[in-house]
Amino acid sequence: MASNPPGECCYKGVRHEGEPQGTLFKVGEHDAYLATPEPSTAKDAAILFIPDVISIWQNSQLLADQFAANGYLTLIIDPFKGDALTLNRPPGFDFGSWLAHGSTGDNPHTKEAVDPIIETAIKYLKEEKGVKKLGAVGYCFGAKYVARHFKNGIQAGFMAHPSFVDEDELEGFKAPLSIAAAETDEIFPADKRHKSEQILAKNGLPYQINLYSQVVHGFAVRCDASKKVERYAKEQAFLQAVTWFDNWLI
Repeated sequence: MASNPPGECCYKGVRHEGEPQGTLFKVGEHDAYLATPEPSTAKDAAILFIPDVISIWQNSQLLADQFAANGYLTLIIDPFKGDALTLNRPPGFDFGSWLAHGSTGDNPHTKEAVDPIIETAIKYLKEEKGVKKLGAVGYCFGAKYVARHFKNGIQAGFMAHPSFVDEDELEGFKAPLSIAAAETDEIFPADKRHKSEQILAKNGLPYQINLYSQVVHGFAVRCDASKKVERYAKEQAFLQAVTWFDNWLI
């Protein structure tokens, strides 16, 4: 694997302050959130936002709004069929069982279940919104599906603290890719970062791996913004993504 399977750190963090400006709606049967840029600043491109296991919530909505403020039509798709986790689950939560079977036992969150949802979101952006230039961001759980869906038309990618991305999936992403990594991260530790670097270098396409000090897995979405070092890392990771798309998608 280019990163380890997700764990307890994937649903810990802090809710951020702000008022989401986008629209909650359905893409087919799936919950979604659309952040739309002002016409005067809109760019000829869109971003598919594939979230962490908390899915569409305050923090992800605010991030999508920020992408829209930078000119990108941004769609968050819920890859969990309404079965996202809440922030800061109690000790003893069986994360592996939730991934394999869902909360009800009949709603798995495996690649076989998630892939069709991502395909539906891409189809919506292309066919309903007329998107020709498509980038994708993946936070934690979502990073795997950025890699897996290059084949469906993703032209540039950004991942933050990726979880359980297989080496062949990363190798198969034949487009510019930027990764934001935490100094302390059991899911994406130093050896996995170095392996990812080797894979991306071999691909021969533009890539970037930025390492942020004194932060942990999840910082780009769920950091404690009252702490300067965490707030700085989150903000810089976001700017990293925007700059990447401005250069490699537009």
